[in-house]
This record gives sequence, structure tokens and C-alpha cells, in this order.
Amino acid sequence: MNIRVGLGFDVHQFEDGNEIILGGISIPFNKKLKGHSDADVLLHSIADALLGALALGDIGTHFPDSDEAYKNADSGQLLKQVYQLVNNKGYQLGNVDATVVAELPKLNPHMDSIRKKIADLLNCSIEQISVKATTNEKLGFIGREEGLSVHSVVLIERIAL
Repeated sequence: MNIRVGLGFDVHQFEDGNEIILGGISIPFNKKLKGHSDADVLLHSIADALLGALALGDIGTHFPDSDEAYKNADSGQLLKQVYQLVNNKGYQLGNVDATVVAELPKLNPHMDSIRKKIADLLNCSIEQISVKATTNEKLGFIGREEGLSVHSVVLIERIAL
């Protein structure tokens, strides 16, 4: 197959803190995301989508939260390792399309920085990275501002030899 598509999803709850890490960028906020690593829900979702495109399992299989080696891990480095697996299988990124679902913080002022950081991590053009934000219309745990989630889709293409 010359192209493959992967779907990723991740969710993390908030806890007391003063910033969230999203897309490899620190965003000032009155909470942080709870997780074994840095809890970068956006990068986790993209990593899962990349792994899914090649049927390589999920991020928890490759970087289990039961392994202390990944305690407070930089999700950017984890994403780079996942993308190396993709390259090793003979594929490269076509594009990423991700949607962050959160009531707060407001992400629009940070979108260009987030897109650039993801493009840098995946060694691609910023034009290949789409990140959008929406609310959950005050419904459910996201609406109650207890956490946030991300949906991601990636397209990967076989590397021309």
C-alpha cells in the first residue's frame, strides 16, 4: 500500500498546577494535565494515529505507564521515536489533522507555536500540520473543565525509493 491512514485519541484529566504541555508547548493555566509522562494529550494522540496507520499497536504498548523509564517523559521525544518506527517501515508523513476538545484554556493564541513544534518533531513543513480547537459545549467532564481530549488523523505515504 502506498498510503495509510491512522486515527488517534487521547484524554487526560486536570489536576492542580500552573501550566499544561500541549503539542510540546507550555501554556500557562491554573491546572496541569495528569499523567505518567508530561501528559501531552495532543502528542499522544498523534503518536497513536501514526502507530495505528501501520498496525503497530498503541502508545501504551510502546511506552507503558507501568515502566518508570517513562515517568515524566518528554512526549516530544516519544513522538520522535514513534515517527522513527514509521520511517523504518518505509513511510513518511503526508499530513496530521488534530482537534483538541477543551473548554479552557483558550488555545487560539498558541496554535502557530504548537503547529511549528509538531512540524519540527516530525521533520516536516508546518503546512502538513493542522491543529484545531473546539469546546464540548459545557457537556460532560470536558464541559465541567475536568480535563480535555484530542482526536487526530494522520496520512502516511510510502517513501519513494
